[in-house]
Amino acid sequence: MSLSDPIGDMLARIKNSQMRNHKKVELPSSKFKIKLAEVLKSEGYIIDYMVTEDKKPNLKINLKYNLGNPVISTIERVSKPGRRIFSSAESLPKINNGLGIAIVSTPKGVMTDIDARKQNLGGEIICKVF
Repeated sequence: MSLSDPIGDMLARIKNSQMRNHKKVELPSSKFKIKLAEVLKSEGYIIDYMVTEDKKPNLKINLKYNLGNPVISTIERVSKPGRRIFSSAESLPKINNGLGIAIVSTPKGVMTDIDARKQNLGGEIICKVF
């Protein structure tokens, strides 16, 4: 079965798993999904992730909670397959006055909006996390 939006599927699985207080979420793996998980881990939104190779590569994400509440309160897709959203370095959005992050796909890789501003890079805004 092919998905029309695998990144949207990943974000929906994370959101749904945290609403049900699951400790882990497992989904099909890709290089781009691993980069997204890497950014979420470095920013402290998830505990860890790992890639398993059974028949197909799977990405297992260990979700993070603070006093029983999910650390990720909202995770929302911005750029969709039907409508791509690009932004220059100057006009990258600030999420909740800098408390959240926007994950941006730049020519130098996937990074947060803060890192993209520091390196003066624009790109496609993948999602907002708060």
